[in-house]
Amino acid sequence: MGDLGEGVSRYHQQGFCSFHTPGHKGRQEFFNNFDFIGYDLTELPGLDMLHSPSGIIDKAQKQAAEIFGAEETFFLINGGTVGNQAMFLALDNTEGKRVIVERSSHRSVMSGLVLSGLKPEYVMPIVHPEFNLPLGFNLERLKIPWQEVAACHVTYPCYYGTTFDLSGLIAERTRLGFNTPVLVDQAHGSHYLSALFPPSALNLGADLVLNSAHKTLSALTQSAMLHVQGSRISRVRLRQSLELLQSSSPSYLLLSSLERAGEFARDIWRWECLKEAVEDLHHHVGKDFRTLTSKDAGTYGIHGVDWSKILINISPLGVNALRCVKYLRERFGIEPELWDEENILFMLGIGSTPEDVRRLSKGLESLRNTAPSWGLTGLRNQRKETEELNLPSPEPILSPRDAFMARKRKIPLKESLGHIIGETISPYPPGIPAVVMGEKMTHDVLSLLLSAKERRWQGWDGFESQTISIIEGD
Repeated sequence: MGDLGEGVSRYHQQGFCSFHTPGHKGRQEFFNNFDFIGYDLTELPGLDMLHSPSGIIDKAQKQAAEIFGAEETFFLINGGTVGNQAMFLALDNTEGKRVIVERSSHRSVMSGLVLSGLKPEYVMPIVHPEFNLPLGFNLERLKIPWQEVAACHVTYPCYYGTTFDLSGLIAERTRLGFNTPVLVDQAHGSHYLSALFPPSALNLGADLVLNSAHKTLSALTQSAMLHVQGSRISRVRLRQSLELLQSSSPSYLLLSSLERAGEFARDIWRWECLKEAVEDLHHHVGKDFRTLTSKDAGTYGIHGVDWSKILINISPLGVNALRCVKYLRERFGIEPELWDEENILFMLGIGSTPEDVRRLSKGLESLRNTAPSWGLTGLRNQRKETEELNLPSPEPILSPRDAFMARKRKIPLKESLGHIIGETISPYPPGIPAVVMGEKMTHDVLSLLLSAKERRWQGWDGFESQTISIIEGD
C-alpha cells in the first residue's frame, strides 16, 4: 500500500467520532449490500447514460425530485462545486451582465463567475459581534436591482447553519413583478425535509437549488444534486452546462449512493433522536460557552438556526480554539468540522447518533473544567489583527473572468497593497475567499494574509514564499 492509502488507513484506525462531513459518518448501515468493487462501472448497456438518461438513472433522478420537491433533479458527480458553476452557465443572454452574489459565498461560486463571465455585484452579510462571523442578512439594506441583473445567487443556510429571510427575498421579486431567477446554494441544508428544520429553498420558490448530499445525508463524498423548478431556467441549457462540466465517465458508485441518500433522507426519526440530545447539550454547556441556538433568530439578520450545526464560541474560556480542538481530539477522540481562533463548529449528519452528541457534551464539560488551568486570558485582545477573517472588504476592479485571463506576475505579499490580485485565496474550510481575483488588495485582507501561519489555504500559490500574483501592468 502506498503512502496515501496508508495515511487514510492510519487515520481510520484511530476511530475518531465524526462531527464533520460526510453525513454518513462511516456507518455501514447506509451501504449494506453495496458492492463497492462490483459497482465501479462505466456507462454500459442497460446502465443508462448520465448526460442523456432514459433508464435507471432517469428513474433514480425522478425519484429524487419527488423526495426533495423539485420538478426535475440532476445527479452531480463532481461535487456541489459543479452545481454552483452550472447555475451561472445555465443563464440565458448574460454577456456583459451582472449577477447578485454574496461576498461570503463558497469559492466554487467565484469559479462559476470565471467560467460564465458574469460580473458580480456583491452583497455583504451582517457580522455577528459575539462570534465575529457573517451569519445573517438585512433584506432592507440589500436593495437588489432586479431589473438590472441576470440572477440573484444566495447561500441558504450558511456554513454555520443560519438562514436569512429567503421567503422575503423571493416575495419581493414577485411583488415587484420581475422574472429574475433566484439561485440557491443549499449545500449544507440537504436534510431540510421536515418541520424539524428550516423550510427548503424549493418550498420557498427558488428556481435552482443545490444540495451537497454528502455533507449531511448519506451519499458518498463528491456526490450532490441540482434541483430545478419553474420556467425561468432553460432546462436544455442547464443540461448542456452540466455536460460541459461533468465527467463523461461518471462513477456509478456515486450515482448509486445518491439514489440511496434520497431514500434514507425520508427517515426523519434519525433526526428526531438527535435533536433531543442536542437540546440536552445546550442545557449542560450553554452557560459556560456562547452557543448558537434558535434564540439567536431575529438578531443580526438571522432568520432561522439549524440545530444540527453546533457552533461553540470558546472566548469565555480565554483560550485559543486550536488548543481546545487538540484537547477534544486527544482526550475524547472528537473531530470537529472547522475552527478559527475562537469558534469551533461541530456538524451532525444523518449518520450521527445521540451517543455521539453525549460524547461531545462530556468533552465540552471537561474542557470547561480544565481550560482555566491553562492560564491564558484575553483572547479577544490577542486577535485584533484577524477580526476581518471571514468578512474582507472587497474592492472589485476586474471581473473574475477578466482577471483569470489577464497576464500576471508575482510580487512580495507585503508590497501588494493597492494592487489588483490575480488569484482567489480562501481559508479552507470554510472555503469563503479572503480575496477574489480581480479585487484590489486592502489593508484588512493584507493584514489577514500577513498573519497567516498554520491555516490551510486554497488558491494561494505563494503561501510558502509569501508572494502573491497580481495583474500585469497594475
